[in-house]
Formats: sequence, C-alpha cells, structure tokens
Amino acid sequence: MEASTKAAVGTGAMEASTKAVICTVCSSFVVFQILFHFVSYWFSARVSSGYNSLSIDKKIEWNSRVVSTCHSLLVGIFGLYLFFFDEATITDPLWGDPTYVNINIATASGYLISDLLIILFNWKVIGDKFFIIHHCAGLTAYYFVLTTGVLAYIANFRLLAELSSPFVNQRWFFEALKYPKFSKANVINGILMTVVFFIVRIISIPPMYFFLYSVYGTEPYIRTCILKVNF
Repeated sequence: MEASTKAAVGTGAMEASTKAVICTVCSSFVVFQILFHFVSYWFSARVSSGYNSLSIDKKIEWNSRVVSTCHSLLVGIFGLYLFFFDEATITDPLWGDPTYVNINIATASGYLISDLLIILFNWKVIGDKFFIIHHCAGLTAYYFVLTTGVLAYIANFRLLAELSSPFVNQRWFFEALKYPKFSKANVINGILMTVVFFIVRIISIPPMYFFLYSVYGTEPYIRTCILKVNF
C-alpha cells in the first residue's frame, strides 16, 4: 500500500513537471515571437533615433538580435544563479533534481524554436544553414535532458555561454548605426565582449572536461551511459 502511494506520488510529480516544461516552452515561444514582431519595433524606434532610417532587411536582423539579447540575458542570468545556488544539481551534477534547471532549458528551447521559424520565414535576409544546424543540435540535447532528467547541471553550465551574446549583438547594433569603430561606446563594448566571451566560452572548457574525467567510471556515470544507449 505504501509503495503504491509513493509510486502514485512520483507519477503525479513527473506529470506536473512535464506539464510545467511544456507550458514553459510554449510560453517562451509566444513571448519571443511577440518580442520580434511587435515589441522590438516599438522599443527600438524609441531608444534609437537611427532605427527608423534602417532598411527593412536591417530592421529584420535588428529585431532578431534584440530577441537574442533578451533570451541571452534571461537564461544566462538565471543559469548563473542556478550554477551557484541550485543545491540539487550542485550536489549531484549528473542525476540531481533538475526541476529549476528544466525551466531554464525549456525557456531556451522555446527561443530556439521561435528563432528557427524567424530564420526560415526571413531566409533571404538572415538565412544561415549553420544556425539551423546549431539550433537543431541544441534542441536535440535539450530534449534529452528534459525527458530523462539527467545532466541538468552540465546543460545549465553550457547555457552560461549565452552571457557573451548581448555584447556580440551590441557590436552589430553599433555597426548598423554607423558608430565609429574606435568610439568610446564601441571600445568599452569590445573589451567587455572579449572578457566575457573568454570566460564563458573558452576558459570554462577545461574545468568541464576535468569534471567529466573525474566522474568517468563512477556508478552515476555508468547509469548515464546506459540511459543514453536506451534513449
């Protein structure tokens, strides 16, 4: 009787978690679509006098990058918080309770689906087969984490790389507005972009490989490998 009750509770919790993930993905998709089609046009015209003088093609890429920046700040900052304070995944990086990390991954998944549609519908302007490959690969990895509940810590760690994207996008904004290459704003952004990019995308790689080496052959690692084979 007690075992049946525990099983029912576990199943109920899993169903609730699945619903939360699906709702987050759908909500994320809708929000980012609204940002691209409506909010960015309105907001950009008010914060940048040069936006209205841009060509239609430039505005499409501008709006796409505004959405990219919003996504990067959202999942990057939340991911940074989880990296330092989510005790479940810190204690057990391979099999720790992924509830909060799943929210971040689901948000990123919604964005990738949204951006895929934006790219496909505006292919002549911002079409890029490598972005398609990148987004599909990311969605495949996120799907594995969301459906199996493993490797959440590692997935969240990789999302921290998004923290460099706002600076990359800002460089493009300055270029589109024809800011001088050595203007103060451009130089400051360039320095920040270099530092942040180096920290989240380059210097972070060795510690991750060291961690993977440290868990190689352990029981949690073996369970993960078996799960991947059966996936």
